Amino acid sequence: MAHIWNQLMEEAIAFRRELHCYPEIGWEEHDTAQRIRERLGAAGITWRPCTDTGTIACFAPSASGPHIAIRADIDALAMDEDSGKEWASTRPGFMHGCGHDGHTATAYALARWLKLHEDQLSHPVSIFFQPAEEGGHGAKAMIEHGALDGIDEIYGWHNWPAMALGKGVCPDGPVMAANGTFRIRLYGRGGHASQPDACRDPVLAGSATILQLQQIVSRRMAPQQAVVVSVTSFHAPSADTTIPDQAVLRGSIRLSDSALREQVNGLIVQIAEDTARSFGVTAEVDIYPRYEATVNWPEPAARLRQALSEELGSQWQDRRTLLPIMASEDFSYYLQKIPGAYAVMGANEGTEAAEPLHSPRYDFNDSLLPIMARSLARLVGISPATS
Repeated sequence: MAHIWNQLMEEAIAFRRELHCYPEIGWEEHDTAQRIRERLGAAGITWRPCTDTGTIACFAPSASGPHIAIRADIDALAMDEDSGKEWASTRPGFMHGCGHDGHTATAYALARWLKLHEDQLSHPVSIFFQPAEEGGHGAKAMIEHGALDGIDEIYGWHNWPAMALGKGVCPDGPVMAANGTFRIRLYGRGGHASQPDACRDPVLAGSATILQLQQIVSRRMAPQQAVVVSVTSFHAPSADTTIPDQAVLRGSIRLSDSALREQVNGLIVQIAEDTARSFGVTAEVDIYPRYEATVNWPEPAARLRQALSEELGSQWQDRRTLLPIMASEDFSYYLQKIPGAYAVMGANEGTEAAEPLHSPRYDFNDSLLPIMARSLARLVGISPATS
């Protein structure tokens, strides 16, 4: 069967690069969903739609064991690509900058392999091709449309260029952080730059607010609590000689523990309002919670670690990576509902593979695809072929 496996890997890599050419952002993955569904149908794989652009492939539905689900995300990012690859995005302003094309192609390869061995499955398996992970709450919508009905355990993973290929993390407990975003509008009184005394400067107030927000982590949180508060945008358009009426700050919040959310959010509001007041301006703060922390269940995490150990050897766990990783994942929605686990897997084997996620020069490392397809096949109880 090794030659069949190798053919499937070649096909999956070609499919990954095809998807990379035609990226679509969350809730707009209509072409992506069609490509997935056509390939599943051509292989004789039973599938059903779930929410608008989501797809669930099903295997051995009548088997009696626990029903296991594997999730892959399918959406891209709204950004231009500068990778120089032959399979670079053909759609300006959109790019598979997070590797979801690789996750999807890996799930497709696994689906093809499971179809060939469906009679060997002792339990049902479903593969989720989920839309809108990048801030679109796709997992939440999948759950609302019944994706988890009858599912006993769920597993997922993400590529991570900051770790070496063949390494990874899959802890008991938190693996990825909770997150949120915020917007602070500062309302002052604009005027001529030569008369600052006649104005109430929102730019100066915004600058001070940015500095004060940095004290949340260093002075208001315990050193043992992993929190990130980053101001990522300062917008105060005006002429060169004019102090504007308004300024807008935007930023990102990352929390190792979802229980810290209320405290951190309260500090952002307090600091923004108090700092604004000291400069004679007013602040209006909006905070938008996004995803909760991705927290692995111990027993499923142990099963996923075992499958990865069988594939990569006993030394695969990266002890140098600090946990939780402060990126966030909507896979957390699933783990709030049923047992499961999530792994973050290294993809770095050289300079090209070292480009970080969300970089315009990033590209998924295809060497990771067969590694994860084999590991997931082991996880669901089907021995993978080796080349």
